[in-house]
Amino acid sequence: MEENVKLYNTMSRKKEEFVPVEEGKVRMYVCGPTVYNYIHIGNARPMIVFDTVRRYMMYKGLEVNYVSNFTDVDDKIIQKALEEGVDSSEIAQRYIKECEKDMEGMNILPATAHPLATQQIDGMIDMIQSLIDKGYAYVADDGTVYYRTRKFTEYGKLSNKKIDELEAGKRIAVEDQKEDPLDFVLWKPKKDGEPYWDSPWCQGRPGWHIECSVMSKHFLGEEIDIHAGGEDLVFPHHENEIAQSEAANGKCFARYWMHNAFLNIDNRKMSKSLGNFFTVREISEKYDLQVLRFFMLSAHYRSPLNFSAELMEASKHGLDRILTAADRLRELAKTAEGSLTGNERAAVEQIEDFQKKFDEAMDDDFNTADAIAVIFELVKYVNTNVNEQSSGELVNTAAEKLRLLCDVMGIVVDQQKEPLDAEIEQLIEERQSARAAKDFARADAIRDDLLARGIELMDTREGVKWKKI
Repeated sequence: MEENVKLYNTMSRKKEEFVPVEEGKVRMYVCGPTVYNYIHIGNARPMIVFDTVRRYMMYKGLEVNYVSNFTDVDDKIIQKALEEGVDSSEIAQRYIKECEKDMEGMNILPATAHPLATQQIDGMIDMIQSLIDKGYAYVADDGTVYYRTRKFTEYGKLSNKKIDELEAGKRIAVEDQKEDPLDFVLWKPKKDGEPYWDSPWCQGRPGWHIECSVMSKHFLGEEIDIHAGGEDLVFPHHENEIAQSEAANGKCFARYWMHNAFLNIDNRKMSKSLGNFFTVREISEKYDLQVLRFFMLSAHYRSPLNFSAELMEASKHGLDRILTAADRLRELAKTAEGSLTGNERAAVEQIEDFQKKFDEAMDDDFNTADAIAVIFELVKYVNTNVNEQSSGELVNTAAEKLRLLCDVMGIVVDQQKEPLDAEIEQLIEERQSARAAKDFARADAIRDDLLARGIELMDTREGVKWKKI
């Protein structure tokens, strides 16, 4: 079924038909976070976007081997460990657990594998040695190993940068022991207080870029289908991965490269210095993280996305519309019976058409914005055409289709509501009695009281409904 999917390949700068290395299977690597603190909402965008790509591939019947790493050795991790007087592994493990909590809240499926950089050191040493043996890397006097960037003649093919136009001293540090200012580090000597490993060149640790090359090869093989991440990784990280992997393995590293665009905060780049830096954990204190996921998917992944309180509120209301429709169908299904009537067959055909439109949107470079628009069309249609008089078959068809499309988006429609405490349940019953007695002042007072406690009541044709806000 994958022949219908087209995705934008950063390498070719155009949409291409997706053809995997192995028919029916997808090998996908997504660069994960460096775990030195809580993840921020900029980290969340690629997590959500590429989890949705994975879900759609699975929906299409493909077997997806999805690998996303944790960088657990890094200058920032080491610095935080020194500040706290603990081992850097303690910092990494702490924030891996916190990251996993946030990922669960955003309904991100666990990866097939979540490799840690520190568990793949032997593989990194082997690949670096191979690059040295092939003349693509060299050892400096202090044991630092550098990659000879100019030797890889296709360097710059992903970022569309010409090597002669790259200026030393701007994005790439100049070091006296480098043969060329453009060369980058594969292995570096230890410093006091840092974790280190033995290697043929010195006691030290790997450079950042080599980590993903080795983890991808270990878990997915030498040639993979999709390599993905934020657009900030195109250069130099992904460019350097290509140079390392293709020089070492002698074959194409990844067939398709996917990158999501930046996330801005109130139309400005997210920055701690600007005071507009938000972690996912902070957002979860105000919103269910399903709202954050819904917001992230409201724009095409290659379009810049602006985060603001107003847009989050709009996303919350939009998600509520979908969840309310799902709740309504679930209630109708409790009493609806029977098979389709003649008039209802047209309704089922219309519902099937919504799924086709959804597939068309997602087949076109995973256009989640248009796919969500189709879900809203489906919600509007079932709200109008499925009711207490509908057959059980029609109600169930509508409910299952809405659930299916939402599941591809990672939206949970079968949310189990927490039970209300006895006092609140009693107030809801008291309000119902007041309404029946036409004591609307008392009914409104109870409604306002419950609203102040974070419980919103909705009077529907099927009776009173509630939700926590």
